[in-house]
Amino acid sequence: MKETGLTFGIYPLSPAGTPVGLAVGPEDDFIKINAALNSLRKNEKKLIPRNYLVYMGPEKVTSLFLAAERYGHAGLLGDLTVGCMQESPVNLDAWLEFLRKIIQKYGKQLQSLQITNEPNLSFMEGAKPYVMEVLIEGVKTAKKEALARNCPIKIGFGSVPDSPAAISAFWEKLGKQGGKSFVEAVDFVGHNFYVDVFEEPMDLEEIPLAVETTLRNLRDKYLPQAGIHELVPIRVTENGWPTGKNPFLEYERTYEHQAQVLEKVIRTINNLRQQINITHYELFGLRDADSSKDDLFHQFGILKDDYSPKPGFYTFKKLLQELGN
Repeated sequence: MKETGLTFGIYPLSPAGTPVGLAVGPEDDFIKINAALNSLRKNEKKLIPRNYLVYMGPEKVTSLFLAAERYGHAGLLGDLTVGCMQESPVNLDAWLEFLRKIIQKYGKQLQSLQITNEPNLSFMEGAKPYVMEVLIEGVKTAKKEALARNCPIKIGFGSVPDSPAAISAFWEKLGKQGGKSFVEAVDFVGHNFYVDVFEEPMDLEEIPLAVETTLRNLRDKYLPQAGIHELVPIRVTENGWPTGKNPFLEYERTYEHQAQVLEKVIRTINNLRQQINITHYELFGLRDADSSKDDLFHQFGILKDDYSPKPGFYTFKKLLQELGN
């Protein structure tokens, strides 16, 4: 059956990345997580959990499989992103075998597998000299394994908007090195972007244009450079607007404004859905890392760290019910 709306997803856990490590707080409570997800899914709307594993070498895969087991047992495996942050040089054979094992063990639970999270970001995976190799060969290997095992999961890769922090000529290089076999293996391209989060504050009415510009640049400018056809869908794989204080600009970010921004962003993406082939919107995230800390990195959630709702929770639920599949 053809989907008629956006497919919604959400990062259900609490740790969040910061420029100096992870923002963490009270432990995740899987019972409360699932209660919140079920509340959002009222009327059986789709809401896919999005989770992450970061590969750091063959000697550290045991902990990743233990994490995947916990997520699977809790019903939180849906869209899985596997990053690669191994120290150079990368063991390509071990990386590809890790991806095969993920599909072998969890392919029936997964709806999609994203190979790399932010490969064109210069201080994340993009800092690794092997990033093109693990991205291209990872996508091709994952697609081949999924087909061989008759797992109907979608295979894609991640990206971020062009900026001074992005890798120069990333998309051109991907087009030259990827080739036909890579392009044919790509089922979607994920895009992580945060409007009005890390820059000077924007007026609420400026947000729709910023969202549209970001997504049209990806579709019209960058994906063609990589040889990726317009029929390959874009997924908004990370987007959100945290509360608390911007640690760089020192202005307060209110719960009420979070709800207003989310409404502007999600409605804009939905309006662009058919024009530029966007299928998914995935929110980052469900719960604050630590609501007692007033910096924005600890307050990305639409729930506080005790799982009580902010106004954004009800706004997200309303939009899911109205616009979601």
